[in-house]
Amino acid sequence: MTETTTTDVLVIGGGPAGAAAGYWLAREGHDVTIVERKYFPREKTCGDGLTPRAVYQLGEMGLADQLAPYHRYHGLRATGMGKELELQWPSHSIYPQHGYVVRRRDLDQMVALNAEKAGARLLQGHEAVQPIVDRGFVRGATVQTKDGETKEIHAKYVIVADGANSRFGRALGTFRTREWPYGTAIRTYWKTPRHADPWIESALDVKDRNGNPMPGYGWIFPVGDGTVNIGVGLLSTFRDFKSVNTTHLLDAYAHQVAERWEIDPTNPEAKATSGRIPMGGSVGPKAGPSYLVVGDAAGSVNPFNGEGIDYAYETARMAAQVLHEALVAGDPSILQQYPRMIDDEYGEYFKVARLFARVIGKPVLMRELTRVGMNSRTLMEWVLRIMANLLRDDEKGPAELAYKAAAKLVKLAPNA
Repeated sequence: MTETTTTDVLVIGGGPAGAAAGYWLAREGHDVTIVERKYFPREKTCGDGLTPRAVYQLGEMGLADQLAPYHRYHGLRATGMGKELELQWPSHSIYPQHGYVVRRRDLDQMVALNAEKAGARLLQGHEAVQPIVDRGFVRGATVQTKDGETKEIHAKYVIVADGANSRFGRALGTFRTREWPYGTAIRTYWKTPRHADPWIESALDVKDRNGNPMPGYGWIFPVGDGTVNIGVGLLSTFRDFKSVNTTHLLDAYAHQVAERWEIDPTNPEAKATSGRIPMGGSVGPKAGPSYLVVGDAAGSVNPFNGEGIDYAYETARMAAQVLHEALVAGDPSILQQYPRMIDDEYGEYFKVARLFARVIGKPVLMRELTRVGMNSRTLMEWVLRIMANLLRDDEKGPAELAYKAAAKLVKLAPNA
């Protein structure tokens, strides 16, 4: 006989979004169960960098003291066209002026255990294999353990937070808008004496072993533990995107930065891992009659820079707020507020970011953007604010600034 349990909210996935949603709901006194397919600590393809938006959300979850021992950095070092610019995170009324680099195996465990401490039930090694549907309402999931045992977890509401490839979301009918950009990323770690550098680094001009320009952008995140996280990202808007070998791209970038970062490019610490990333809110619907979709499962990744961790925390918090109100009021219709909240918060910004992704997918425009940007600290400081979504309320809207920048670039190379 299949074991059956009940809970107020069942969260599918214990990563950043799932764990954060579980924390906020448990804080409100609701019975929450989080099912996570793997066991913590576990790896994830990521740059490991926490921007001020993410640091703020982690602080709101009471994790500031647990973050403090990790490597703290000041901002971004942009490199390109033989130049480099060190750009401090901007001052902001809400967000701090620093970030952290934390390996995801440590960070995700920290947030998941924090949710458990707040009262959420965390079931590791449990995979949600199919939704339980009753009269059109998702009422939980059939869950399988690593030992092959099957159980049913029934719930009033479900949060879908099982990541970029969201099998559970697809089972409910979610889909990606294929016309919108998506990305791929690959990364691994190298030993270096520069592991505690005070800047994360982004390369706007990745080159092959012969010095020829290649599509994509590179990153270097000093971890502070003797290693750096080095990776490359590639947008689907780049020409010949599907034919690019990302392993070769990472190898070329590692050789490009080897001397400066004092790494042995032929001797990484571990095998590289890669993943595909839906972006710009490209996955929907984000709400059903009794479920909400959050984080990477909803495509909540910033196309400007491939950053998803802060949007995972933020969308989870919004979802938890909506579900709390629905549980208190006994009114499932309140769930339909969630897509509107997402659109109000990110709609215009993600729209501009998707346009930007199309612009930089054209090599002529990308080179011109890099040339102009690397010759103007003021411009690059604005670009950093826009790309990291850190503009203050008293500054011009990110949409206006980004559209103006994109329009100028298009005029520079109208036939690219």
